[in-house]
Amino acid sequence: MTISRRKTLALLGGGTILAATGVAAYGVTRMPTSAYEPWVAAGGYTDPRMHALSYAILAPNPHNRQPWQLDLHTEGEVTLRVDTDRLLPHTDPFSRQICIGLGCFLEMMVLAAAERGYGVDLDLFPDGSDPSALDARRVAVARFIEGRASPKPDLFAHVMARRSLKEPFDVTRTVDQSTLDEVLASAGGTRVMGSVDPEAIAQMREITHEALRIEIETPRTYKESVDLFRIGSREVASNPDGIDFTGPMFEAMAITRTFTREIALDQGSMAYSEGLAAEMANVDTAMGHLWQVTPGNTRADQIAVGRDWLRLNLAATGLGLGMQPLSQGLQEYPEMADIYSDLHARLAPDGGTVQMLARIGYGPDVGQSPRWPIESKIVNA
Repeated sequence: MTISRRKTLALLGGGTILAATGVAAYGVTRMPTSAYEPWVAAGGYTDPRMHALSYAILAPNPHNRQPWQLDLHTEGEVTLRVDTDRLLPHTDPFSRQICIGLGCFLEMMVLAAAERGYGVDLDLFPDGSDPSALDARRVAVARFIEGRASPKPDLFAHVMARRSLKEPFDVTRTVDQSTLDEVLASAGGTRVMGSVDPEAIAQMREITHEALRIEIETPRTYKESVDLFRIGSREVASNPDGIDFTGPMFEAMAITRTFTREIALDQGSMAYSEGLAAEMANVDTAMGHLWQVTPGNTRADQIAVGRDWLRLNLAATGLGLGMQPLSQGLQEYPEMADIYSDLHARLAPDGGTVQMLARIGYGPDVGQSPRWPIESKIVNA
């Protein structure tokens, strides 16, 4: 689940800031600056591996869990493992989406290494893998080779501006087919398709709306998201991962206790009903869609999807286009089975696995997502 911060803020605001002013006005304007320092620190390392990794940690990943563990013990190599404490067992029961996020991380690392003139050879899952679960085995061994950088389109230039745009799109601005085609052309290893046809947009809005409703109204999957809410600067600074709510309104709500995880879980609360409406405003303003399909569904396939997802996101950023993943209907739990089958029949009629689905459109500029510092992810230097 993803949250439209600005829309939710407008809906829930009311007089909360005024109430907070009398309690602790100084706290309303606080921002968790430490949580955004990794964006400032990116690229500020002499070791080519640390240089590349300082950008890789900025890659998109499910629920911003940042599930990477890094071993730099061997000179010139990076070993990537997944932090199994950061999985999403209810919405992502086979860790397929987490694995896609690891692919995003690896591609960002490769692009950043190329900027320093290094190629990266990737040995994926050298100890084997389990299709039903990610475990402590190595996800990848990356070997950095000076002078072996492959020429690539100038996607790296958009790294610092890249976002997953979780706000309503401007429904007065259509997306040209030529713009969508340019985004799709940035993919390198997976089959990517898309549509900006008005009839197809309407159909996909309807099905993604229903998928989102199912995820939110299924108690265990909704709670998995709510448990990862970080409300206010203090929580975000302490845990710069998960789903962050920062800015003056959410600081006020944190101070006055008008928005808490307990309130968000209460289906009778305004926070629940207006938050649901805010989420629906996202899927209902899609101005086009794109999706990725792989013939199989191996861990290597999922890594390839993540690598291309990052490239698509960077290419869209360069064209001023917003993208947001709509993963709900592709999740493999029983309540979503009918939507899952419907989406596969529509988007992969010849077979295969639909790995990612996104809405596209034009929207507002949004801020960076919090990140743990790169040093916190190194388990063996």
